[in-house]
Amino acid sequence: MKDNTPELLHSAALRLLRHARVADVEMDLDGPRASALSVLVFGGSMPLGRLAELEQVSPPAITKTVTALETAGLAVRERSPDDRRVVLVRATDAGRALLLRGRDARVKRVTQLIGDLPERDRRTLHRAAEIILTRLERS
Repeated sequence: MKDNTPELLHSAALRLLRHARVADVEMDLDGPRASALSVLVFGGSMPLGRLAELEQVSPPAITKTVTALETAGLAVRERSPDDRRVVLVRATDAGRALLLRGRDARVKRVTQLIGDLPERDRRTLHRAAEIILTRLERS
């Protein structure tokens, strides 16, 4: 019998993200801007090229995304203090606050989805999440 766990996890993860992403409407950010802002908030200031690499987009695409974030007051570009040729991007306080509000809203939707599950099922989901995160940290 074929183990369909990877397929099931993939499907569940996509559907869970779609379910939680409904809350993103309140942030008024499209997917690429929300994703880039998340990287900046949780990853800290970084060069444009590194942000493009992490977001798996081209340098022109990340430049467009960062420009939109700057226009909205959610990110700023600044020269690296170590190498003036390098342009760093960082989230502003407003960007951080917006992203954290959005994250809280998504977590609330997930809580509503699983909150009434039996304690044993919530512990199982907690352990599964820990295992997946540990594996991803190693890859």
